[in-house]
Amino acid sequence: MSSVLERFLRYVRMDTQSDETSSSSPSTAKQLDLCRLLEQECRELNLADISMSDVGTVLATIPSNVDHDTPTIALVAHVDTSPECSGKNVNPILHENYNGQDIALPAEPSKVIRVEENPDLKGLVGGTIITTDGTTLLGSDDKSGVAIMMALAEHLGQNPDIPHGPIRFVFTCDEEIGRGIEHLDLDDVGAVCGYTLDSDGRGRVDTETFSADQAVVTVDGINTHPSVGKDAMVNAIRILGRFLAELPGDHLAPEVSEGRDGFIHPYHVEGGVAKASARLILRDFETENLIKQAELLEQIAEPLRREFPKANIQIEIKNQYRNMRDGLEKEPRAVEKAIAATQAAGLKLRLDVIRGGTDGSLLTVAGLPTPNISSGQHNPHCPLEWTSLEELEDCLKVVIELCKQWSEERV
Repeated sequence: MSSVLERFLRYVRMDTQSDETSSSSPSTAKQLDLCRLLEQECRELNLADISMSDVGTVLATIPSNVDHDTPTIALVAHVDTSPECSGKNVNPILHENYNGQDIALPAEPSKVIRVEENPDLKGLVGGTIITTDGTTLLGSDDKSGVAIMMALAEHLGQNPDIPHGPIRFVFTCDEEIGRGIEHLDLDDVGAVCGYTLDSDGRGRVDTETFSADQAVVTVDGINTHPSVGKDAMVNAIRILGRFLAELPGDHLAPEVSEGRDGFIHPYHVEGGVAKASARLILRDFETENLIKQAELLEQIAEPLRREFPKANIQIEIKNQYRNMRDGLEKEPRAVEKAIAATQAAGLKLRLDVIRGGTDGSLLTVAGLPTPNISSGQHNPHCPLEWTSLEELEDCLKVVIELCKQWSEERV
């Protein structure tokens, strides 16, 4: 079994789901189980400068093997999986000698990965596709990146003839809830640039991400027994429902947007008559448009405040991350070498933007230019998630070439 596959299957079986409602760091203690395993495996592979922080961040270094001083680069992946879908008891399924047909997931046959909706499958006939059994997410986001990094360390250790400078590993928790680098000191990373291994398919280099905010809409109502509710009850559920119904559906919604379109996405609702709330994400490639989206929410809320003066309708906006575009200009070699490495690995290059965010978004804003590169992901955050052995191995080839590219630089 390929090293990257063996590692991937081991990591995805560990439940590392993060929790955006938690105030602890990491947000869930179970993430630390994988962090401790990675720290141990780094020691077994004789990496240097290994540490694990109280919040789970694991740092390690593959020392340089060239005879001149070269810049240090960082490779970054996150251990947590999305709060939106269960990551407990993940049962990865290997579909070997893939026949090119739709894939029905065995535990939930109604869940089908359709070729029409996943055209990348057409180029993987005869290979090995890895899916869930249909009851959980897979965790390829981003345990693919974790597995590729650890397989890289093993491969470079076994092949000392491959030239490379110092490579700093960074494994983070809570990336899925926008807190991946919250407690990370860039001086501890000590790199000129980084690369998040957190994009789909193979051959992709992402140079932009969404800018992102979260909105929390809270309605405080008044609860009474419904038998005496006339002129007394203020039903927070009804008011919140009215608010959500006013959100645009023909534009500014993920169901009808693509490319560089932004959106407002309500993704969680809870509450009762006395209090109800909704969490929404605001997304756009232009940060100033987030201000317009927040203003739209207030425009929807204002007539409801007038209609229901006894209710309290509050909208709280939280900054999450920003487009990495401008920050990447600080170190142009970061993207240049990702492009060269992809081509040297024999893959078709896809320069793209990512309709989401990564730790690289936050790292770039913090001062460490960090583009995003492929790690074989497809359909993240849901039971239809999948990857392939061939894509994992191709992504590993790109990272090997990336290390070789940087070994030619001098400090």
